[in-house]
Amino acid sequence: MAREINTVGVVGLGTMGAGIVEVFARNGIDVVAVEISDGALEKGRSTLVGSTDRAVARGKLEPGDRDALLTRITFAVGLEALRDVDLVIEAVPEHLDLKQRIFAELDRVCKPTAILATNTSSLSVTEISVATHRPNQVVGIHFFNPAPIMKLVEVVRTVVTEPEVVADVEALCARLGKVDVTINDRAGFIANALLFGYLNHAVGMYEARYASREDIDAAMKLGCRLPMGPLALMDLIGLDTAYEILDTMYRRGGRDRRHAPAPLIKQMVTAGLLGRKSGRGFYTYEKPGSPVLVPDDQTPTAAEPAAADGARGIAKVGVVGSGTMATGIIEVFAKAGYEVVSVTRGAEKSARVCEAVKQSLDKGVVRGKLTEQERDAALGRVNWSATLDHLADVDLVVEAVVEELSVKRALFALLDEICKPGVVLATTTSSLPVIQCAMATQRPADVVGLHFFNPAPVMSLVEVVHTIRTSVEALATARAVVAALGKTGVVCADRAGFVVNALLFPYLNDAVRMLEASYSTADDIDYAMKLGCGYPLGPFELLDVVGLDVALAIQRELYLELREPGFAPAPLLEHLVTAGYLGRKVGRGFR
Repeated sequence: MAREINTVGVVGLGTMGAGIVEVFARNGIDVVAVEISDGALEKGRSTLVGSTDRAVARGKLEPGDRDALLTRITFAVGLEALRDVDLVIEAVPEHLDLKQRIFAELDRVCKPTAILATNTSSLSVTEISVATHRPNQVVGIHFFNPAPIMKLVEVVRTVVTEPEVVADVEALCARLGKVDVTINDRAGFIANALLFGYLNHAVGMYEARYASREDIDAAMKLGCRLPMGPLALMDLIGLDTAYEILDTMYRRGGRDRRHAPAPLIKQMVTAGLLGRKSGRGFYTYEKPGSPVLVPDDQTPTAAEPAAADGARGIAKVGVVGSGTMATGIIEVFAKAGYEVVSVTRGAEKSARVCEAVKQSLDKGVVRGKLTEQERDAALGRVNWSATLDHLADVDLVVEAVVEELSVKRALFALLDEICKPGVVLATTTSSLPVIQCAMATQRPADVVGLHFFNPAPVMSLVEVVHTIRTSVEALATARAVVAALGKTGVVCADRAGFVVNALLFPYLNDAVRMLEASYSTADDIDYAMKLGCGYPLGPFELLDVVGLDVALAIQRELYLELREPGFAPAPLLEHLVTAGYLGRKVGRGFR
């Protein structure tokens, strides 16, 4: 039987500490909330009261429940007030020496049976525990911010933590209505180990001026349906906090270069650009602590993109291919009013694509997304063909054939011969070099990448990729077309993975490595990223949807181009693909 925990102490009443106090008090548990001084205590009390008042205003908490909640909290200065509590959770800043001093004092003050817990997100729980004479009663209880809302708690055991202590904490998490994942003491645990490599990579991408801050954030929100873009999330977390977590993970986690903080982060921290809390980070805010963005010198103008850069008029579009992506792109252009020439290999495939477009448009009518007249007009704009010669008079060609470079290069060589001068030739490749397609033609200045996301009629993101040979006019034309489709275009250079895949797939690969090392289960890793970071799918759910063979091919391209050791495909991913376990499409992948 788990021991009954009736009184909890919380040390540190910053944003996280105050949130943890609220979680316990909301669930009927008495809390002793402790700070270092009267001023800090009042600030913590104000944070807590403000949070509960907002919950009442939003209808999430009854006024009577708020009043009852507040009566369960005893505010005190100094650790002596924690003599009789059953559990203490420390939530002070992420400095090992500070936490060790506090735990040494807690060891002296607290009763012998009390469990001592740290809310650290990256430091070694083991190193904190050895500051006490009871390391077997020390555990990590990592809440996520904001603690009253986020469902996940990482329960971190050391090699000496008693199983009974872990069981007691797991039972307490269930009582709080939280989902716990129990793991061993390792740098970053689950969520931060996977999250911060991705965030650091995004900062490096911005630092190298590969894409703008707005485009990087829009790409990950729209392309992966994440709740926030990586640079906006860095501002929310705080760049100083992010730097400390990355630095700790780098030193504790085998000195993986991808966790070495990007130089820009240290420069911004030194300059006091800490994110929302200082009023300026990657973005500029109305005032310190405000979530409201204000324009600054990097904010793009609202002017129509590229009209002044010589964008060419596009009336007729050719789409080459017969797969799901080609079908979706045909529908997108036809609904937007463009005349479309669909080219496939053979009349049978052409009929199949035609039927697929019709079915998709019919679904749109059933769902009220478009009228029958709009459906019929869209279908009337599409000409079905089985020969590339019918692309002789189009203004733009979008290639959506198989992801094999030899096939794409051969196709672009044919398009170069058939299409009239000035036509923009676009590839929808998600990972292959666009410049390779461009150099198969005699007009590399007219070649761009237009990477639509699947399903193209639904997903609003298009990555607009320019090579070192792409002309200003061709890029301007591509951007104008994407805007005319009602899509969000993010502009980037021709580099493996572009923005989305370059940031997404190393994160997925890291998750596979974590599973491969038996650090946690696929279920717990998925829970951690969904509940702790707000991701719509966990990494293994997403890999099974994408296809493990697709993921492996993209990861190989990233590794071959960047030669970063951490990008080498996880052996487990390669083994599953070799075994034919490709995900949902074959009925078995990670699940």
